[in-house]
Amino acid sequence: MKYNRILLKLSGEALMGQQQYGIDAERLMQYASEIKSVAATGVQVAVVIGGGNIYRGVQAEAFGLDRVQGDYMGMLATVINSMALQSALEKLEVSTRLLSGLTIQRVCEPYIRRRAVRHLEKGRVVIFGAGIGSPYFTTDSAASLRAIEIEADVVLKGTRVDGIYTADPEKDPTATRYPEITFDEVLSKNLNVMDMTAFTLCKENNLPIIVFDMNTPGNLERLLNGESMGTLVSAGGTGPGRDGRKPPIDPTQSLLQPLVGNQPEQA
Repeated sequence: MKYNRILLKLSGEALMGQQQYGIDAERLMQYASEIKSVAATGVQVAVVIGGGNIYRGVQAEAFGLDRVQGDYMGMLATVINSMALQSALEKLEVSTRLLSGLTIQRVCEPYIRRRAVRHLEKGRVVIFGAGIGSPYFTTDSAASLRAIEIEADVVLKGTRVDGIYTADPEKDPTATRYPEITFDEVLSKNLNVMDMTAFTLCKENNLPIIVFDMNTPGNLERLLNGESMGTLVSAGGTGPGRDGRKPPIDPTQSLLQPLVGNQPEQA
């Protein structure tokens, strides 16, 4: 396998399958099976999943609710999805742990970095719920931050499209896919990969991102086996993965700037 430890980012909307709301059991079990196959090879797997199939924090303003309250509601939606994924994995006899950015003792362990790393080292799939536990940050930001904290080799963003395109491939038939692209090129071309906070975290910590189609069965394992698919976003010139000399987060600089008014990822 190309990577030893990965952070898999899944969107909540993808869990709907062909439904208009909620969790599609078939899609949920497909994701669980994909994760099981990869974990069985020895790859350490951490997962962050969104909550857009249940509730999105940015909907609060449309309903006349307080944005902060809405974001906490969205965090609880991610916990529901995380619990569903945990149950699906355990049904397949995969050892898992659910760690939450919010304190919910009956169903989740509190997020502690060293505990998360220890679970991964023991071969357990670790699911991070409730984002980072603070409003104004999307689950993209949670995925980037948790990946850096646990020293993942790569962030795998599973979407319904097979990579990053020059335009929206669902609207523009002439759009072409980038097999590889640098962080700077993404910024200069104004491409929508992740929200800016999440993307900046990856860029400044030299953490590669691969955007790929998670809905095609077997894609996750094929990707980790080295098959070329999706789009690799990296610093360029050094190849995918970390080289052991990654720059640490500078404590004197605030990388986590609130995303006031930003929309969470839609994929």
